[in-house]
Amino acid sequence: MNIPNTLTFARIVSVPLLIWLIIDQDFFAAFVVFMLAGISDAADGYLAKRYGWRTELGAYLDPIADKALLVSIYVALGAAGHLPVWLVIAVVSRDVLIVGAVVLAWMMSRPVKVKPLVVSKVNTFAQISLAGLALAKLGLGLGLDGVVNVLIWVTGSLTILSAVAYFWGWLRHMMSYEPAPPEPQPRRRSRAERASRSEVQTP
Repeated sequence: MNIPNTLTFARIVSVPLLIWLIIDQDFFAAFVVFMLAGISDAADGYLAKRYGWRTELGAYLDPIADKALLVSIYVALGAAGHLPVWLVIAVVSRDVLIVGAVVLAWMMSRPVKVKPLVVSKVNTFAQISLAGLALAKLGLGLGLDGVVNVLIWVTGSLTILSAVAYFWGWLRHMMSYEPAPPEPQPRRRSRAERASRSEVQTP
């Protein structure tokens, strides 16, 4: 267990803590935990690249930790009435649909590689920004109502657009996928051919 993976595990462990803080309405502490999680995310990525500490486990855990943290914040804020329900549904449904599509493709022996699209990167930035600003508004008492309201609609639109883009790419892949042809099997010689070959080799 190296340092980047330890930081990733720490983000995963912070998910239930963050949910509890939001439900308990301790938004200042929730904002602090969110900021520390963001710092740890940047730190583990830097350390993994700088010192060659990349591992297969870390490659899988890092996006899982990020998604678990972000989705948990949206669900908790939505349940507490600080984010609209439709936005929470859009954010959660997008991730569930992507995971479901990848699993379905794998089950049908048509594996698909999920590559981050430009709209997806912009959407992730918008989701993180909205989560941070919403917690900052609640925890620090900042007058960010107008900014948060605008960002809600921007994030919702990008989330839906990203989901449509991924679904369209997945649908094209599933309709055009051609499995690799099976490797030719060596032809088995008949009994007569084997007997003839044996006679030829007999001195």
